Amino acid sequence: MVNTALTDPFDRVKTYSIGFDRMFDRLLDDSLVTTTNYPPYNIVKMDDTNYAIQIAVAGFGKDDIEIETKENTLSIKSKEKGDVVDETTYLHKGISNRAFKRTFTISDDVVVKGATFENGLLNVELERIIPEEKKPRLIEIK
Repeated sequence: MVNTALTDPFDRVKTYSIGFDRMFDRLLDDSLVTTTNYPPYNIVKMDDTNYAIQIAVAGFGKDDIEIETKENTLSIKSKEKGDVVDETTYLHKGISNRAFKRTFTISDDVVVKGATFENGLLNVELERIIPEEKKPRLIEIK
């Protein structure tokens, strides 16, 4: 007998939710799981509807980075630089500028407002827009 709690961490939650199965499947999608810690990032909750993703991208310029949203995913990656030959002699090289790709799953009601690049920090601004039909309302009893 297979313990489903070990194979599906959302199994208990699914018994109390309706219509969220697609969301749980997306969260468990292996293609969205990153196995690297590069580049480091923060996810900041500014208030109830505004968020920011801050990514430390030392060694990159704003023209070296590409941001794309598609089907509830936000992808941030470095552009291909081709065969750039670095003839610098380093005694220690601690700042990496290797290629990267970070993918985040975002909700249907979250939109990317914009992005800024300052002092080696990429800041992607997100906003949760709650449609009128999803806002709390009282139901009249007839």
